[in-house]
Amino acid sequence: SAALIGGGSPPRPGEVSLAHHGVLFLDELQEIPRLTLDGLRQPLEDGRVMIARAAGTVTFPARFTLVAAMNPCPCGYAGSPSRPCVCGPTELVRHRARISGPLADRLDMTVHVPALAPATLAATDPGESSAAVRARVDAARRWQRARFRRLPGVFCNAHATGRWLETHTRIDPAARTALVNAANRLGFSARAYHRVLRVARTVADLDGVEAVQPDHVALGVRYRGYSLSRGSTM
Repeated sequence: SAALIGGGSPPRPGEVSLAHHGVLFLDELQEIPRLTLDGLRQPLEDGRVMIARAAGTVTFPARFTLVAAMNPCPCGYAGSPSRPCVCGPTELVRHRARISGPLADRLDMTVHVPALAPATLAATDPGESSAAVRARVDAARRWQRARFRRLPGVFCNAHATGRWLETHTRIDPAARTALVNAANRLGFSARAYHRVLRVARTVADLDGVEAVQPDHVALGVRYRGYSLSRGSTM
């Protein structure tokens, strides 16, 4: 826990602070003790870590992008079209319980990545180039820097409060209705509601449009593991 979050005597920064303004990748997330993972909640929410000791409190910066990977089940084949999962219901529940609800609520996107077929691995089509993706991201970032130029310490959508985005950026009325309906139907918390809005706002920026559209909201909802059309877990 001290290595990831920070601690010790005297207090030293952990990996979350060493990744400040960068990316922290955690592989095999389900293998990390739940108590340690729950220590990520404060830095993900506040962008800092506070360590209290008898001599006082130390604060380390920790504004980072968290990317994590985990298997869908202990055997690794849940949802696989080629091999059956051999895990029992109790094992699945225990496996998924490693990630607490409050921590999952702070994750902007959850994406299921299926195994690739051999034919796909052997394909030679390069697809979209990294340079093209980078150009699109750079354009979105420039738009966001201009949007937040009067907000100290805020440079992108992830740093802004959901309430500010809701009241200071353009949202198509149909998109706002779709977001409210999804929140009611799927039981979003206030945090989840605003995180979906952040993702939708970012997708709109990547598309180069000023107003958030219903399809941007639908994608934001889907990235939380839900489908607007089915109202169920993906």
